Order: sequence, then C-alpha cells, then structure tokens
Amino acid sequence: MEKTCNIHTAFLNRQLNGGFCPATKHITLITSIKRRIGSSQTVSSLVTRNTMNTRTLIDRRVHSEVPMPEKFGMFGGKFVPETLITSLNRLEAEFIYALQDPEFQEELATAMRDYVGRETPLYFAQGLTDYYKNKDGEGAEIYLKREDLNHCGAHKMNNAVAQAMIAKRMGLKNVVAATGAGQHGVATAAACAKLSLSCTVFMSADDMEKQSSNVLLMKLFGAQVKPVEGGFKEASSEAIREWAG
Repeated sequence: MEKTCNIHTAFLNRQLNGGFCPATKHITLITSIKRRIGSSQTVSSLVTRNTMNTRTLIDRRVHSEVPMPEKFGMFGGKFVPETLITSLNRLEAEFIYALQDPEFQEELATAMRDYVGRETPLYFAQGLTDYYKNKDGEGAEIYLKREDLNHCGAHKMNNAVAQAMIAKRMGLKNVVAATGAGQHGVATAAACAKLSLSCTVFMSADDMEKQSSNVLLMKLFGAQVKPVEGGFKEASSEAIREWAG
C-alpha cells in the first residue's frame, strides 16, 4: 500500500512516541569543530535516534571536510563569511543525516508525488520540431519537460519542499527566503504552510510592485513579505542576515 502524503518527517513520530529527536540535539551535541590552517575543517557531532522502541544514544560522528571532495575538487567548499560557518555546519550535518534516513527519503518521495505532483511529463513539441527542421526535413525532436505542472506552477517546489522538511527535522519554526520574480517565494510559502512553519520572504520593492500577484499568493499562504531597496542581490543579503541571526 502506498504511503499517504502528510509530510511530517519521521523523527517527529519517534519524538511523539517517546524517542529522541536527533535534529533538536544538534545544537547541544556538536562536540567539536576543529579548525585547521589551510583549506579544510572537520565537524564532529553526536546524534541520537530511537531504535527498536528503546532510547539509544548512538555515537554517530559526521565528518565533513571543507572543501568537500565533490566535483569542484580543490576549489570546492564554503567560501562564505565566518559568521555563517556555524549555521552551515549544523545544516550540513542534518542534510547528511537525512540522506541516510530511509524514512525521510520515503516521505520525501511521497511528498513529491502527492503534493508536488511529480513525475511531470515530457511533451513532444511538434510545432517547434517542424520549425527547426532543415530543408531536407531533418532535425532534432524537441520535447518540453512540463515542470510548470508542479504545484505552484514551476520547478521551484522541488527544492522548497525538501528544504522545508529538513527545517522541520531540525526543530526550526521559521524559514527565510529571498525571491526575484516571486515564484521561489510562492513555493517556499506553500511548503511552509503545508508543514506549519512560519515563512519570511525578502523581495525587492520594485519586484513586489511588478509581481503583485505573486506577493498576494505568498501572503495567502501565510508568509510575511518584506520589501528591500535594490534588487535580488540585496534581497538575498537581507535573507542571509536574517537566517544567520
């Protein structure tokens, strides 16, 4: 039987049943942040998990090197102000934990299917295909990925709902976002409304005037929309300041 979509992350159920909540322990259980001269640092943290209906403390150390050995190689990592490192380390630790949590992955897949509306179809664009054929009638077949059929009308929801679920895992109450034309703000507001999180969206005052319909949608979802003088860059800066506290 397929799981219904209620998008309440699995750790909340364990918490209600008397188990530990790993996310809310991250702040107090980060045991060491070892800084090394050079380009890397190690974060060690303990998290707890309820296993077989017993409260068990699991010494689960999350080692995260910065730069991370991903596709950017020696040029990867967190090249951000020092004031953001603590918040980013907490977020990274929870993200890694969520990746390894099958219950979270199952719930995310359910949310993507039942709430977001994935998988979206591929549409064969006959007109465009014919238009770009050469004189011999040869050319590529053009397909459109219909991400506009997602909830809120864009691909933005794919990202917003997953991030909101991670915020819920961490025991956070408010999600902060920046938006340009407003679609990301609408998606974030919708995801937060679904998860009973408050939402604050920073947006250029000029964009708010141009995209008043999206501003209205954000407010209908319960988000607080704050105007910022300047453009999207300034809105993003204000959102980061708010997030970092």
